[in-house]
Amino acid sequence: MPAAATSLLEDLHRAGYYPDLVADVLDVALADESVVAHLVHPETTFDAAEVRRHVTVLALTPTRLVCAHVDDHPADADHPAASASATTESVPIHEIRSVVLTHVVAEPERHRTGAPTLELTLSIGWGAVSRVDLEPATCADPACEADHGLTGTLVPDDVVVRVSAAAEGADSVRAATEFARALSAASVRR
Repeated sequence: MPAAATSLLEDLHRAGYYPDLVADVLDVALADESVVAHLVHPETTFDAAEVRRHVTVLALTPTRLVCAHVDDHPADADHPAASASATTESVPIHEIRSVVLTHVVAEPERHRTGAPTLELTLSIGWGAVSRVDLEPATCADPACEADHGLTGTLVPDDVVVRVSAAAEGADSVRAATEFARALSAASVRR
């Protein structure tokens, strides 16, 4: 087994969130293509009623970006047994339109080249999903009471992964940065 595939499996088991299920769905989506770089991002979310876990895995191959997302669904009145849903999407590298990185650093005036990032948000867009942020349109006349409709921004929102040193540890932020570097490099070689 190639080192990159072994590293991916190790990271899936380290994440501890249905690693065999995630490996199986990735195996189908990868279709025997080798993995160049990967990012495994487990996340726990809380709402008023329950704790929910999920994992996002990004696997870069020589020709594609494979995204896998797995969510658990607790048992309820309609579904007596817990279940999980696993979704994969394969995006040809040449379809990737944007790789957006937001780095958060403490005390930016003291930042030195190579210093670790506290948080990294990686947004990848290929045009499948977009978010529209709308707000009321206005005019320059402060006395105007007319309805000017809405204005907005269309933002690509296919995959967004936020990794924080405070929540996941500095090694996770470093791994996300390494994956982002590999993806950025691949996206310009289309």
